[in-house]
Amino acid sequence: QVQLVESGGGLVQTGASLRLSCAASGRMFNSAAMAWFRQAPGKEREFVAAINWSGGTTAYADSVRGRFIISGDNAKNTLDLQMNSLKPEDTAVYYCAARQYSSSTYHYTQSDYYPYWGQGTQVTVSS
Repeated sequence: QVQLVESGGGLVQTGASLRLSCAASGRMFNSAAMAWFRQAPGKEREFVAAINWSGGTTAYADSVRGRFIISGDNAKNTLDLQMNSLKPEDTAVYYCAARQYSSSTYHYTQSDYYPYWGQGTQVTVSS
């Protein structure tokens, strides 16, 4: 069983920074990809950023590109999200997701690509 635990959320003001972290434990070694998604109240879960370890690539949603930076350590199964210049519209529950083996059915920016999810961490940005 694979478990993902997020940390680092909180309440900040517009323009501030936060760093989210995710740690994977259990029976998972060298994940194929890990990602961050978020869900705001009343909205669907949306993609934020991802790392494809297999392809050595990263991807960002247009809404966060240039402000957020995704990084991690594949050997340690850890993932971070540095969030800068936060805006009220970034307010959401942020989820970490992971997949152990590559798949061609979905793209690594799609939520269906990931079988493992954390419980989420709340990020609130006040105006």
